Amino acid sequence: MLNIASDAQYMAAALALSQRGRGRTGANPNVGCIIVKQGVIVGRGWTQPGGRPHAEEMALTQAGAAAKGADIYVTMEPCAHDSSRGPTCSISIIAAKPKRVIVATLDADERTRRRGIDRLGDAGITVSVGIREVEARRAMAGFLSRVEKGRPFVTLKLAMSLDGCIAMADGSSQWITGDQARAHAHLERARNDAILVGAGTARTDRPGLDVRLDGLADRSPQPVVLGTDKDMPEHWLQIDEPTAIADLADINWLLVEGGAKTAASFLQAGLVDRLLLYRAPIIIGGGLPAIADIGLEKLGDAHGQWRRTDRRELGQDMLEIYDRAA
Repeated sequence: MLNIASDAQYMAAALALSQRGRGRTGANPNVGCIIVKQGVIVGRGWTQPGGRPHAEEMALTQAGAAAKGADIYVTMEPCAHDSSRGPTCSISIIAAKPKRVIVATLDADERTRRRGIDRLGDAGITVSVGIREVEARRAMAGFLSRVEKGRPFVTLKLAMSLDGCIAMADGSSQWITGDQARAHAHLERARNDAILVGAGTARTDRPGLDVRLDGLADRSPQPVVLGTDKDMPEHWLQIDEPTAIADLADINWLLVEGGAKTAASFLQAGLVDRLLLYRAPIIIGGGLPAIADIGLEKLGDAHGQWRRTDRRELGQDMLEIYDRAA
């Protein structure tokens, strides 16, 4: 009999590992994998920077011969389509001869979808699919958005006062939130492939858009500006309109940071999947609003669009996280 509780716990560990690769895997999903034998984790891995090696290859290499007869937990179906960059994970798993393979969610890529698990089953390996699938789709939402929607998963970040202002009337905005909130915002930057601001914000603030946390400087995302500015650094990407994010190569996770018109343009285009709202316990009054006009015609249309998924205190500030409801 399968121990469902243990399966769920081990998959939770694999999902936690998957987050180590988030924002660094290029066009590949940020997969996590652990290999368990007789209650002992003998191998673990997550997709490496640039997308290779895959999580399964990392875990199999660590496990070595101990993978034989073991249980392999992987957050997405092992790949089955041929690649010049190395053997498919499904073939590597078959060669390792595990007892079971437990998969959280099927691959959204049609080149692999169901082919991976079918190949494993044909080799006599017991395969289970669907353990913590909801959490897995959330953990790898960037890749899934790229495949299913043709664009990156978009998080809109806003740091504001209690009355919804992001700056004084003269544009001064340093600092609305405190140290803990700003540190959390930099952690969010490290979890995204790219970060976008509007051309106006870029010209006025000249933001670095890097990650300023000890040990994470190398995880600074790719800067992108919405609009045209001839003075932008060479390594910055520029796009003309929000829908052009679909053309950003190898970017699964996109963080939009400002300003008000840019936030409004992404919301109006229906391109925001997640909201990060940092609220400081201050009232500005007459300041610059966080979001410009989004073209809302009826108040009723504003309801039911978002659901809160997290809320936490960061020093004196409050963070609220919302996912798109539909």
